[in-house]
Amino acid sequence: MQSVGFVVQPNFQVLGFAAMTVFEIANTTVKDNFYDIALLSENGGMVRSSAGFSVETKSFDNTELDTVVILAGIVIQPVTSGLLSFIRKSAANARRLAAPCIGAFILAEAGVLGDRRATTHWAFARELQNRYPKLKVEEDRIFIIDGPIWTSAGMTAAIDLALAMVEKDLGVEIARTVARNLVIYHRRAGGQSQFSALLEMEPKSDRIQKALDFAKQNLKSELSVEDLADAANLGPRQFSRAFRAETGQSPAKAVENLRVETARVLMEQGRLSMDVIAIETGFADRERMRRAFLRAFGQSPQAIRRISRITA
Repeated sequence: MQSVGFVVQPNFQVLGFAAMTVFEIANTTVKDNFYDIALLSENGGMVRSSAGFSVETKSFDNTELDTVVILAGIVIQPVTSGLLSFIRKSAANARRLAAPCIGAFILAEAGVLGDRRATTHWAFARELQNRYPKLKVEEDRIFIIDGPIWTSAGMTAAIDLALAMVEKDLGVEIARTVARNLVIYHRRAGGQSQFSALLEMEPKSDRIQKALDFAKQNLKSELSVEDLADAANLGPRQFSRAFRAETGQSPAKAVENLRVETARVLMEQGRLSMDVIAIETGFADRERMRRAFLRAFGQSPQAIRRISRITA
């Protein structure tokens, strides 16, 4: 049995409990209590969440834990000396120590991150780097594993992090079954971007959104301006003007961003060759895809795939 301790402090964010559910479902999947889950705090007893309700916790003791997950709040707040001491002890004794979202600040304050690679929610990444300059903060990552230390992006990324832990402990098929039971994607790769091309464009009208949806579903096709304009029920010139006004991009640039984003996900999944990915995402050949990746990320597709294998 593997002991997993979730550590909370006052005003913790309850979405972090979604990661706890991953381990709970893993237990029911293998029909055994493989994970012994505990909710911990410095003093034990009731701890109030940022949502206003309280949960019952056990106080820190000398029990050695296999996995320790530090749940943070929605804002950065002072850390008690007792929690810092517990984290340092856990870093020395636990097999892995994890901190979703801005929990990375707590690990850094405890001094257990050192000069490791780490990530956090994109909105706090620059602040994390500025406060702890020795860190190698990678703000565009879902989660990062550096030795025994695991950090992840926003709270929903804690689900991906927990699924990756289950996969390492129990195998990929169990992790996939857990994901299906939770009705979620198997898991996003650790190196996957926190950002979405569709979300960043945020069109204001249903017509432009319809054109983007059409493009996303037909990336393998040529996707000319005329094709997108037809999907939006607009003339090509009117469509181009409206598209740029609403998204800040030309239709051609938006399509390239969608292709790059989809190609990157396929690369991180690691099941298809570069040639197949180039065809499936509409780049037609590897060279066109390589040039698009250099424009978008400053890195080649091969470099992106290597990074995803290290961080997954």
